[in-house]
Amino acid sequence: MSLDQVVLLEESLTLAEMVSSSSIAFEYKKSKYILEQDKQAQEMISRFADMKEKYEEVQRFGKYHPDFHTVSAQVRTLKRELDFHENIANFKKAEKELETLLIECSRIIAHSVSEQIKVPTGNPFFDESSCSGGCGSGGSCGCA
Repeated sequence: MSLDQVVLLEESLTLAEMVSSSSIAFEYKKSKYILEQDKQAQEMISRFADMKEKYEEVQRFGKYHPDFHTVSAQVRTLKRELDFHENIANFKKAEKELETLLIECSRIIAHSVSEQIKVPTGNPFFDESSCSGGCGSGGSCGCA
C-alpha cells in the first residue's frame, strides 16, 4: 500500500465519520429508533409485509386470480395507512435526506476524478445515464 493510498483511506474514514455524526444522520437514527419502539407502526409494517406476499402471489395470475381485486385494494389501503402514520413518515423523510446526502458525497467524489463518471441516484429520472436498463441489459442500452 502506498502513502497516497493510506492518506486516501484516512480521508475516506474522516468523511464517513463526518457523515455519521451529521445532523442528518442523527435525525435518521432518532427516527429509526422511534419507529422501532412504536408497536402500532411495527404491527402495521408486519401486516403490510404479509399482505405484500399475498399480492405477489395474486400478481402471478393477474386479473384471473379470484382474489385479485380484493388483495390489490387491501394492499393500496395498507400502503396509504403506512404513508400517513407519523413515525413511519418521519422515518421515510429522514431516510431520504440521508440518501440524498450520500448521493451528493458520491457525486462530488466521482466528479473530482472525472465528470464522465456516472453516479446512480436511485431515481432513473435524475440519473445522468442514457441507459434505462443498466449496461448489463444485453448491449442495447445505447450508453456512450
